[in-house]
Amino acid sequence: MSPAGASPIEVMVVDDSAVVRRFVTEVLTTEADIVVNQTAQNGNLALQRLEAHQPDVVLLDIEMPVLDGLSTLAQLRKRWPHLPVVMFSTLTTRGASATLDALALGATDYVSKPSHLGDLETGRAVVAAELIPVVRSCAAVGRSRLGLSQRASELAPRSPRQLARAPARPIRETRADVLVIASSTGGPHALAEVIPRLPATLSVPVLVVQHMPELFTELLADRLQARSVLTVHHASDGMAIEPANVYVAPGGKHLVVRRAGTRCVLGTIDDPPENSVRPAADVLFRSAAACFRAGVVGLVLTGMGCDGLAGSRAIRDAGGCVYVQDEASSVVWGMPGSVAKEGLAQAAIALGEIADVLTQQLQRTSEVLA
Repeated sequence: MSPAGASPIEVMVVDDSAVVRRFVTEVLTTEADIVVNQTAQNGNLALQRLEAHQPDVVLLDIEMPVLDGLSTLAQLRKRWPHLPVVMFSTLTTRGASATLDALALGATDYVSKPSHLGDLETGRAVVAAELIPVVRSCAAVGRSRLGLSQRASELAPRSPRQLARAPARPIRETRADVLVIASSTGGPHALAEVIPRLPATLSVPVLVVQHMPELFTELLADRLQARSVLTVHHASDGMAIEPANVYVAPGGKHLVVRRAGTRCVLGTIDDPPENSVRPAADVLFRSAAACFRAGVVGLVLTGMGCDGLAGSRAIRDAGGCVYVQDEASSVVWGMPGSVAKEGLAQAAIALGEIADVLTQQLQRTSEVLA
């Protein structure tokens, strides 16, 4: 529920199906803090109605006549770059691929649409459990961004330079053995900016946790591979890890690093979710710190919540270092912000500069014992 006195969250539902528009409206308006004040059956109508009144969140279908969801999103982002947009698409290969396109275009988040609405009560319960928390979170992010410029002097964290000059613990210049990355909301876009810019000569393997179902993480790995000089894998149990290779954790399983004699290999485990997610970055970060000790370099990208905080603490305790994406370039500064606010970040870096900073750090540490 919204805090007492807060205005209700206003939602626009954009879907070509009248049944879906009515269904979603019924689900959302069971909550006292949410109202659906606009609907539209195609992107053209949505854009026209947004000119007259902007809601807190837009819920956007992908496949629509006249102007589809991706084209609508592209135009919407030019006019309203920070308006939260949640994609509502079917969990199919085609739907997942289009959703990744939408996230790359700047969608804030996504929720999977039921494949059929035959059992209405079950459908309502499933959609409500997934959609309502996302709508609330995105509305909070949008309202926070709206007032960020006025409140910047009060709310901004320490600048990247200050973080770099004053890390929580001194970092020993030791050889880097692995780069581990955590990302969530806004992560596919951030990863597409970072991974393809890492050089073919990278001296370490890269392990990635992105909060997504397995179908999405497999497609994400394929897309990163298509754009990168590094080899990108959808990680599997027992896979050996090699320098200049990227391993994306499969959705629905935790990714860990294990010792196998003198080598380290990947493991996938079905342990319970942590921070309400599986895969969880904390699980990967802790296991990497246990295997590689001071040789771990961590990176926490945009995302809601605080997954990666406990794992970053484990990396720092083992002697490794952690970088975070800065607030201005993050879709949501929850995950990186939690690490920075605890004094665990070596630096908060703008998205466009992360790959260069990491490459320099990894190159410098690779020469320490040369």
